[in-house]
Amino acid sequence: MGDMRPTVKDVAKLAGVSPKTVSNVINGVVFVRPETRARVESALAELDYVPNMSARGLRNGRSGMIALALPDLLRPYSAEIVHLVVELAHERGWGVQIEQTAAEPKREFELISKARAYLVDGLILNPVNLDDSAVMSAGPLPPVVLIGDVDQDVVSQVAIDNVAAARDMTKHLLSRGCRRIAVVGTPEIPRGSSGAGVLAGSAEGPGTAASRLRTTGYHQALEEAGVPIDPALEISLDRWRPEGAATVVGKYLADHELPDAFFCFTDSLASGALSALWEAGIAVPRQTLVAGFDNILESRFMIPPLTTIDFDRREFVASALDLLAERMSDKDAPPRRVMIPHRIIERTSTER
Repeated sequence: MGDMRPTVKDVAKLAGVSPKTVSNVINGVVFVRPETRARVESALAELDYVPNMSARGLRNGRSGMIALALPDLLRPYSAEIVHLVVELAHERGWGVQIEQTAAEPKREFELISKARAYLVDGLILNPVNLDDSAVMSAGPLPPVVLIGDVDQDVVSQVAIDNVAAARDMTKHLLSRGCRRIAVVGTPEIPRGSSGAGVLAGSAEGPGTAASRLRTTGYHQALEEAGVPIDPALEISLDRWRPEGAATVVGKYLADHELPDAFFCFTDSLASGALSALWEAGIAVPRQTLVAGFDNILESRFMIPPLTTIDFDRREFVASALDLLAERMSDKDAPPRRVMIPHRIIERTSTER
């Protein structure tokens, strides 16, 4: 071909496919069978094909990049989500820009502006509160998918049933003979059991959708079992971090009778609670039980190994990318919700 730049038609001829199939592989929006994708990618590499981004942008406005924004990138849960988004997006031919919102709507607005300017093709956002989210006040939206806690019908969303998951874990602890079950991570102003929604994944912080919904599920399980709700067993903290949990649980132990169990609203909180219990000389599970939420990789290596709520992260992320591809292909498509099932992983921390 001399000095001429290879075209999509050249790649298609070498791979034995149509130019449309080559475009589908490059754009990553439409599913292409793995064996066909492999032939196309081999042809792309052999011809040293480089997409003409300026022409491509004029044609379809796509950059080949998406953005993922999470509230706190320090959390182990966030690291697992980032890893999967990057891995599965790469399979679609997408690059990923990672952002931390720190639960600040201003950063969400900035990302939405980037998408409107075609600097990224779509966004995956994890707002921690619906009222504060740019999604509710930014006007017409580019392709956006939400993951996590807020209950809304404006854009497509992937979630788990957070109320049911917390209810199930509380029932698990009740089945172990526990009656005084402390919860770590409740809203700073405790809410009753009439929560406003059931959608959730994981988020952070006091008063977030996650804390409210998980408290709702906890309350429901107690009410169903005829166990009185005791606000003194609801432990709030200003940040969902292990060090915060260690501090508040340590103070709680100094001022209160030891509960039968601690249900922590994330595994990171549970690690802090376990540290505080160890510092106080309290044996788990012999003297009290501890449970978490999220089944992060470290949970099985905690001492003792942690009972927790699990859901299929890969399915969670793949569903979010599927929904985003739908929105990128048809911005007028109606929003959809995908619910990911949860289960309890029983480990030593709740054995009796």
